[in-house]
Amino acid sequence: MMNKKGMVFFVMGVSGTGKSTVGKLLSSEFNIPFYDGDDYHPQANIDKMAAGNPLNDDDRLEWLQTLNELANDNKATGVVIACSSLKKKYRTLLSKNLKTHYFIFLEGSFDLIFDRINKRKDHFMSSALLRSQFDTLETPDKSESVITIPITKTPEEIIAVIKSKIM
Repeated sequence: MMNKKGMVFFVMGVSGTGKSTVGKLLSSEFNIPFYDGDDYHPQANIDKMAAGNPLNDDDRLEWLQTLNELANDNKATGVVIACSSLKKKYRTLLSKNLKTHYFIFLEGSFDLIFDRINKRKDHFMSSALLRSQFDTLETPDKSESVITIPITKTPEEIIAVIKSKIM
């Protein structure tokens, strides 16, 4: 177990990439709290997605602000937050007032992720919305403190890559 006190990690990517799984493992590895961004969506957003309608920028604004507050409230001790972070402006808002942060971009093909989503149970995000997430996704660039990792790796391999990049 490693201590990454003061580091904020946003585990990002489209739905179905394994953000929560990787986030929980990273939290355990670094002995810092984990929060799933999905738990902070207002009910209106959940209802909209459950009905098969994608969120727009206005829908996401309050949610992103809440996650930024969560990150800032935990920045002294460190934290892992799973959040899609699809657009650069979302990532800018999420990282506001943070000094030490990383976006862990879990990257995969549409077909692989579509298959994963169709196999999971009890989640409000259906595979019907995956295309809209890919259409919205702005791939992070080097200016954004990003570590890009393919989801073809196991969760344990993903954690090893993260550790190798931040050590």
